Amino acid sequence: MSSTARTHWQITRSVWMALFLREAMARLTATRFAWFWMLLEPLAFVVFFVAIRELMGRIRVLHNVEFIPWLIIGLVSFFLFRNGITRALGAISANRGLFAYRQVKPVDPLLVRAFLEGVLQTIVLLILLAGASLFGYDVIPGDPLGAMALWLAIWLLGFGCGLVASVAAELVPEIGKIINITMFPLFILSGAMFPVQMLPHSIQAYLLYNPVLHGVELIRVSFFNSYQTLSGISLLYLGSWILAAIALGLLLHVRFSIRLRAQ
Repeated sequence: MSSTARTHWQITRSVWMALFLREAMARLTATRFAWFWMLLEPLAFVVFFVAIRELMGRIRVLHNVEFIPWLIIGLVSFFLFRNGITRALGAISANRGLFAYRQVKPVDPLLVRAFLEGVLQTIVLLILLAGASLFGYDVIPGDPLGAMALWLAIWLLGFGCGLVASVAAELVPEIGKIINITMFPLFILSGAMFPVQMLPHSIQAYLLYNPVLHGVELIRVSFFNSYQTLSGISLLYLGSWILAAIALGLLLHVRFSIRLRAQ
């Protein structure tokens, strides 16, 4: 009887598939309404800010685009980035028992969790956009390929920062708490829920150091051809952060691989 040895890629693919099924079950069945909350969170923000808009006198158009589609794109894009980091923080400790198998590396659950969050947030975005279209809003991207590329770029930024954050939080647990605390201020400063164009130019200059702001504004530009974004928004800047974050994260995982397995 002859047996064919599996290639490294086949082994890695099997590991990722097993981890994906494990993470998907844990993510969607953690609580009774875990799947519903993923849709409810951005929907609640949309309803809240629409209510504020009503109180302000029905501001329908914001910088040449409809307010509700503008808000949906910004919120879900930020949640894609945020979940890439926050879900990465506990990925290593939650799967440490699996590291006894030499085929499973500490980076594997991070990659799988990031992929799962990307799939889930994409579904949430499509559902919200479909709902907005039923109310008569134009949600078809002006540049579909650009929108998909920037959605991927925001996902990669969250994945790269998650790689770095996961190692830092394992080495110094307090860092994980600090990262969670900073997510809300970052949410405000990323232009996800209010237009940063309304702020003074002196403040805008500092906000441009935030790569998430570049991602959120660029994906809005790809959806809405007439959208007027900030001067200084750069795809090159966003790409530089993505490459730096992923490279640093992978280097940290290689450098501290033994400690991550043993802690």
